[in-house]
Amino acid sequence: MPLQIITVPCRTDNYAYILHAPLTGLTAVVDAPEATPIIDTLNERGWQLDFILITHHHNDHIDAVAELRSKYGATVIGAEADAHRLPDLDLRVHNGDTFSLGNVKVNVIDVPGHTLGHIAFHIPSVKALFTADSLMALGCGRLFEGTPAQMLTSLRTLAALPGDTQVYSGHEYATTNAAFALTVEPGNRNLQARAQKIKEARDRGEPTVPSLLSEEKKTNPFLRADSAEIRQVLGMEDAPALEVFTEVRQRRNSF
Repeated sequence: MPLQIITVPCRTDNYAYILHAPLTGLTAVVDAPEATPIIDTLNERGWQLDFILITHHHNDHIDAVAELRSKYGATVIGAEADAHRLPDLDLRVHNGDTFSLGNVKVNVIDVPGHTLGHIAFHIPSVKALFTADSLMALGCGRLFEGTPAQMLTSLRTLAALPGDTQVYSGHEYATTNAAFALTVEPGNRNLQARAQKIKEARDRGEPTVPSLLSEEKKTNPFLRADSAEIRQVLGMEDAPALEVFTEVRQRRNSF
């Protein structure tokens, strides 16, 4: 196994992800919402922490960076474009950059929308995509800084990756996202089945992440602006995809 990926629930609904390469012993975390759950997970496995990867500047993704850096001396990696509002970065990255976690290659993808400096991390060798608050399980992040056009472009960029990519997003929002998705595409049988699986997983106390990108494309309304049913439900049969996407996002905001 080239990389172990551990999902770590943090705060009330955040996720951090610990990545461990058995061959080199190197360990990274993607986002740092809360120190204690991350430290406890590392201690349980006897791992140190070598890298902290940051997707965006919101406090619920960076609050524990200082404590983790102080404890482990980890290298902090984040977007050059957001360096002015992130913790001090040891490595500043841009769209299209590739960096290494030991023998594991990581690709950087700009995904503005939720914030202007949001980035995602794609690890092709293990078919893993860390999207935080851009593409989410059955949803996408609110547009706090970017425009609908920016977010739609970001989501299309991510959706173009291989369908067997596992999407590791930043929050446990799938239950509400599923309920909303069914209001705009109630006849989608793939969505109906997924909503049931989500309910069962949450009833067992299990995370709904990661999710398959191919499944997101079949069920996530923010990737389905061309769906005939969504367009009919919205009364926007002939509207451009951006207008459909914008309407779906506005409805989700008030759901």
